[in-house]
Amino acid sequence: MKVLAVVGSPRKEGNTQALINEVVRGAGSVGASCQVINVCDLAIAPCRGCESCSRTGTCVQKDDMLDMYTKILDCDVLVIGSPVYWWGPSAQIKTFIDRMFALVQQGGRERLKGKKAGIVTPYGDTDPDTPKHLLGMFGKAFDALGIDIVGTLGVSAGRKGEVVDNEEAMEEAFDLGVRLCEGLR
Repeated sequence: MKVLAVVGSPRKEGNTQALINEVVRGAGSVGASCQVINVCDLAIAPCRGCESCSRTGTCVQKDDMLDMYTKILDCDVLVIGSPVYWWGPSAQIKTFIDRMFALVQQGGRERLKGKKAGIVTPYGDTDPDTPKHLLGMFGKAFDALGIDIVGTLGVSAGRKGEVVDNEEAMEEAFDLGVRLCEGLR
């Protein structure tokens, strides 16, 4: 089984990365092959809204997202990690999700149907409802793509790296990785 974990935080080695690493460790503990990619390291332009993909089946933009389409289609499990910025995802992960629109036009909905997903969202607030809108956006988008969100993890952690001291959050992240891969062996 293949797990693709996509980190959408511009803060290197921050809370999002730490949680994703623990999800991947959990997935690996049950035999998954895991790849972690930080979209902040890629050149992915925003969707132009040109709808060329609906006519041609291919995005006209020739950037790093083209390789990501293959990785998304080839994985069994997609894990998305984004800090909550102003009650939504980071700009980098939003751009990534927007560009997934082209997959729908390429017959991707059929190829994505039944894939599992997990969403990890650290946030710099104490209100547990803070990730609600971000999770709602992912829920609607993944539902449209036929991807089943198996679990989500929102963690209050605003200072860089503070989540690693939260044993409960790290355990929940590990368990999410295991749960995402159950039944896929």
